[in-house]
Amino acid sequence: MTESIVQPVVSTNPMKRVLAIRDFLLLWIGQSTSLLGDQFHFIAMSWLILKMTGDPLALGIVLAVGGIPRAVFTLIGGAITDRISPRRVMLISDIIRLFISALLAAQVLTGTLQIWMIYVYSFMAGVVSGAFEPASMSMTPHLVPSEDLQAGNSVMQGSVGLIGFVGPALAGVMIAASRDVKNGVALAMAFDAFTFIVSVITLWMMKAGGVAIASKTSGSVSVLESIRDGIVFMFKDPALRAMLILIAVANFAFGGPIIVGVPYLASSRFPEGAAAYGLILSGFAGGNLLGIILSGALPKLSQKLMKVLMVIMFALLGLGLGALAWIHGTGIAVADMFLIGILNGYLSIVLITGLQRNTPKEMLGRIMSMILLANLGLMPLSQALAGVMLRWNILALFLIASGMLLACAVYLAVPKINSLLTDRFLSDPPESI
Repeated sequence: MTESIVQPVVSTNPMKRVLAIRDFLLLWIGQSTSLLGDQFHFIAMSWLILKMTGDPLALGIVLAVGGIPRAVFTLIGGAITDRISPRRVMLISDIIRLFISALLAAQVLTGTLQIWMIYVYSFMAGVVSGAFEPASMSMTPHLVPSEDLQAGNSVMQGSVGLIGFVGPALAGVMIAASRDVKNGVALAMAFDAFTFIVSVITLWMMKAGGVAIASKTSGSVSVLESIRDGIVFMFKDPALRAMLILIAVANFAFGGPIIVGVPYLASSRFPEGAAAYGLILSGFAGGNLLGIILSGALPKLSQKLMKVLMVIMFALLGLGLGALAWIHGTGIAVADMFLIGILNGYLSIVLITGLQRNTPKEMLGRIMSMILLANLGLMPLSQALAGVMLRWNILALFLIASGMLLACAVYLAVPKINSLLTDRFLSDPPESI
């Protein structure tokens, strides 16, 4: 039996309704605070490694040592989430990460931290994050009613966008304000540990999301068998399979050109250089945040309209990305990325909400883990290929990426695919789910 504690709330605004739900409010406060701490941790760790080694390769190795187990353990994390519940996985993960951050802060302050220790901590944090993320993505559907799920996702992801926008600057100010860089880094790490305390407390106070949601027979099935069952379930379901393909192709086309191509454009084409890069990224972040907010605040569109709108939005994403190949002015590039951000933010909430709302709860952790793996696993390849193509032809990179997104629009325009996805993921869930 799935635990569900949803308080009845009367409001015409879905965002107000979800924030009036006690457990969701606790989740939002705790995870938003923890996300701010993550920004402090990332800036402090990057600065510390560069100060310790003077070698950017060392920073890349640390990120890889954390990123690879994060991707590998995502599937395991999804299976564990379905066996012992999202809240418990999140709680255990945050307790472990609290001790890692606190230990890092203490060692930085006492001068006992060595580079090999950072590799170990990074690996441990990557493993824990692999378990945490599918649990986190599975949590909101257990706390809010189905009709308000999109608003709940909008609130959570809106915080991610806002904190990603202001967090690095606040962390940089904290470190720079310290007379001793070591003390500034230690303070940032200690702040990260404090935010995990807040997250642990809020998760502990919650009443919902703490009961195992997998079937009673799951205890007799190994984790690997549970992962296999999730993969089989995904690929036997035509709608889930089509959605995974759509998300994987779109993220593959989008990731490399944005992360690798945009800074190259800024350095080689725009006279403002690094300033142009910052402005372009800010434009995208601002648009993304606006798109997320709009997805939760705007009235729900009819299914018939969404069938057309999804095709148009993917086509506009492709055209906007392709336009970067010919843009030579920073202001126009910022405006273009702002519009791309709006589309990306809106689509991301609509698609993830559709997946959450129409996936059986006992499979939710595993399905979310496969979506995460598609993103995490393909992103390094997308970035590497973008780097190779930039050495050959910058125009080709953005045109090929644009073509892939336009292909997603054509894929969505096929009547059978369009109906399959919109009827399943953009409609109310069946009673059995």
